[in-house]
Amino acid sequence: MTDQSATTEFVRVGQLESVVEAQLVAAVLQDRGIAHRIQSFHDTAYDGLFVGQLGWGVVWASPEDAPAVEEILHDLRQEWQPDAH
Repeated sequence: MTDQSATTEFVRVGQLESVVEAQLVAAVLQDRGIAHRIQSFHDTAYDGLFVGQLGWGVVWASPEDAPAVEEILHDLRQEWQPDAH
């Protein structure tokens, strides 16, 4: 996350399925200098109850960066998807 994220209005861009996916997305966004926030729905008080309903979390970014973040999510999921052989 960059310092710009404190003053930028963000929109919800996409759902994250796991902590690993969140870490990968965050690393790519940080590497590209895209301001973002990662929000986890995991709550230890409820033992992850909401993760099954909402997914692991979401990624937020500025409206201008949303298309790039969506493309990054898509590309990462395509790259890590097992072969259907």
